[in-house]
Amino acid sequence: MDTKAFQDYYPDVLSYCYGCGRLNEHGLQIKSYWDGEESVCRFTPKPHHIAVPGYVYGGLIASLIDCHGTGTAAAAAYRAESREMDSEPPLRFLTASLKVEYLKPTPLGVPLEVRGKVKEVKGRKVVVEITVSAKGVQCARGEIVAVQVPENLIPK
Repeated sequence: MDTKAFQDYYPDVLSYCYGCGRLNEHGLQIKSYWDGEESVCRFTPKPHHIAVPGYVYGGLIASLIDCHGTGTAAAAAYRAESREMDSEPPLRFLTASLKVEYLKPTPLGVPLEVRGKVKEVKGRKVVVEITVSAKGVQCARGEIVAVQVPENLIPK
């Protein structure tokens, strides 16, 4: 696995997202990495991420799928262009579509593993399939369609 997360390459002006922004002190600050051809993120829900006692609320699961998916989309776009992730102009992605299927209740307080597989890279669009597992058991799966932010919308 790489030692620097995808999100660590985002320019400061693009690092405030609640899910993945390293500069959002109240956010989740997830970190995603390549693990071969898949991307991986590990995140341990805190007690306040509760739905019912002992289980994670679904919005957190959707946020993990969403932000891990857009990070994976950015990394995949850089790979497709044979570019380093710190090269200019920055490639940043936003969610165009998010599908989440909740398969089993997700336990609270244990590390979750979020894995992404790039399904398609086509122009400014990247499709990523994602799974969320706890203790080796798949709890949720999803798919994100991510679109590249136009350069003129990236603050300078």
